[in-house]
Amino acid sequence: MASLLKEIEEDVRKYAEVISSVIKVDVEVVDQNMRRVAGTGIFKDQIDSVNMGSVYKRVIETGESQIIENPREHEICKDCIQKNSCIEELEISTPLIYEEDIIGVIGLVCSTYEQKQLILENLDTQMQFLHQIGDFICSKVYQHNESKMQEERTEVLNKILNNVDKGVIVLGVEDRITMINNSAMRELKLSPDDLDEQVQMIDKDEYIMGGEIYELIIDKKSFFLVGNIIPIHSISKDYAKVFIFNNMNKINSDIYKITTSEKRIDLDAIIGESKSMKILKEKIIKIAPTQSTVLISGESGTGKELVARAIHYLSDRRHKPFVAVNCSAMPETLMESELFGYVKGAFTGANPNGKIGKFELANGGVILLDEIGDMPLYMQVKLLRVLQERNVTRLGSNQPIDLDIRVIAATNLDLEQRIRENKFREDLYYRLNVIPIEVPPLREREGDTELIMNTLINKYSVLFDKYIYNMEDECKEILLNHPWPGNVRELQNTIEYMINIADDSGILTKEMLPENILNNNDVAFYGKNVQIKTLEEIEQEYIQKALDIFGTSTEGKRMAAEKLGIGIATLYRKIKD
Repeated sequence: MASLLKEIEEDVRKYAEVISSVIKVDVEVVDQNMRRVAGTGIFKDQIDSVNMGSVYKRVIETGESQIIENPREHEICKDCIQKNSCIEELEISTPLIYEEDIIGVIGLVCSTYEQKQLILENLDTQMQFLHQIGDFICSKVYQHNESKMQEERTEVLNKILNNVDKGVIVLGVEDRITMINNSAMRELKLSPDDLDEQVQMIDKDEYIMGGEIYELIIDKKSFFLVGNIIPIHSISKDYAKVFIFNNMNKINSDIYKITTSEKRIDLDAIIGESKSMKILKEKIIKIAPTQSTVLISGESGTGKELVARAIHYLSDRRHKPFVAVNCSAMPETLMESELFGYVKGAFTGANPNGKIGKFELANGGVILLDEIGDMPLYMQVKLLRVLQERNVTRLGSNQPIDLDIRVIAATNLDLEQRIRENKFREDLYYRLNVIPIEVPPLREREGDTELIMNTLINKYSVLFDKYIYNMEDECKEILLNHPWPGNVRELQNTIEYMINIADDSGILTKEMLPENILNNNDVAFYGKNVQIKTLEEIEQEYIQKALDIFGTSTEGKRMAAEKLGIGIATLYRKIKD
């Protein structure tokens, strides 16, 4: 039991000094645990020490005052461990009683014969004075408790009012439900009929996003919740504590709304009418409703994330989170904690509130693992385990979290080549490559460059408050014939640059092109006599060079195919062609 006297220690000390100055004896006050709260004279330097004597113990046990005129010889003193060192000539002690509970003892101690005689001559008066001081102390305890209860009532009321959108359960004796709000009933699927139902609360010893993780077991049903317990036993004997909580999915959803832009991407956002893009869009429509993992490959800047977002938008998960993770931009040391999250104290320097990982944030929706080919091998192992077991465990925790999630991976690297170089796990590749999608580069999308260019001109004209209505033929020819190694992203940056520096004429000219575009096109467009080989001619040349080096035997062709980065069947087909 907590020491009520300790909570008003300053007042108790003052009363002890008053008694000592009036009666001219030493005074000590101990709590129900026999620990000194106040003392004068020989006890002044013994505050917080435990009184080992037998007299106070008898007072606490019986609730009766004791007058010991013959210390060391009195019956109570027979078994006292301080008997041999006792210097007392007289000891008077009386219990401090608050709401029928003994909360401590006041003791008067005479260490000289003169003090003893003085007290005994006026014993009735001294006892009356002692009881009066005891009543004063108990009154102070009452006032202190009333003040504390009022503060707690105000604090609890404020906390409850500030959390009305959360689940609130008030628990009483034996953790039985005494009150429950509508949010809690909805979350736990309870009704007013479940009042007085016993709740088993298991603290999982994990702290995240400002709350503890608890497992609640109600009528054999288990719920994992994040919340805080507010003790309120001092308000009423009928109430023990209030539990204010959020469901983990609700927390994830709230964090997602705060940290993620509501960027809805449908097929209309993927600009292109070329044959290859029409095939791509048809494939997106077919695979979007499924739950299978998708691997999107394509050069940098082709719009792989747009494809992933379109798949999300056209699926039945469109109203659930879409979380994009760039594996190449994430420091290796933080990758595991970013993907899987961590709890309070998981490692040095961690956020004291813990952190929810990307997989958990995306739960119920879609996670895009962009640039998956750059993921380090040790993380590939952990990712494979998550994909196989369909659950994730935060760092520092032992509680697995089930995942209902669709995974989309994207890469601009040749993962099969990475496997041959022992830089990518083959088992992870096959786990990801369930539905492969290839996004074509801009140079292979006949007619799309002009379409995208015009769309971007309109977009940035509005954005930068410019009026652009035309483009010089020479400027247009350069843009349409540029190879665009950076694909749509490079084209977008180029148009944005040109609109930024455009003058009031409303016409885009060759002089507004970036230097790298002009330099790249000088030979191609002003040296018309320069012969440029086709990709097919270059391919034939390299295949022949490989065969010349390794020979045309079966083993030679196998080695040539390996060096060229193609399959042996592909090599035979190309030789035949």
